[in-house]
Amino acid sequence: MIQKFVYLTRVYYFSAAHRLHSPKFSEEENRRIFGNCSNFKGHGHNYILEVTVSGVPNSLTGMVCFYRDLDKIVEEKIIVPWDHRHLDEEVEDFKGKLSTGEVIVRLVWDKLCICLEGVKLSKIKLWETSTSFFEYQESASKTMLKLDNLI
Repeated sequence: MIQKFVYLTRVYYFSAAHRLHSPKFSEEENRRIFGNCSNFKGHGHNYILEVTVSGVPNSLTGMVCFYRDLDKIVEEKIIVPWDHRHLDEEVEDFKGKLSTGEVIVRLVWDKLCICLEGVKLSKIKLWETSTSFFEYQESASKTMLKLDNLI
């Protein structure tokens, strides 16, 4: 029997500041490489985070997962610690890392994939501006468990 996977995407919002600046480069090199994003005090974004999970709908509920369960995980792991914070200065997850969109989207993946049960984390999409977004996905995930265990 062929299992039919369904994809569910939830959208979340958070605002945060960051500065693209590497201690490996001089101030001039940072300004040349990162432009205005290397501003001494940083700059901010109103991020839009899309989290996509997939699985076979539960035979009793008809759902891939309960929204409230996914929302709680994203809220606890991403929104609460990152919202209205300067990522480079206030958030432990970014210590020693450049807070580029590419790094942020991968951090979201790493933080969420170990917390999900009963569904596969399929894709993370992070909108930094209305014209720029970053996507991350892996072909295999360790987060796939039996869905009927959720109820």
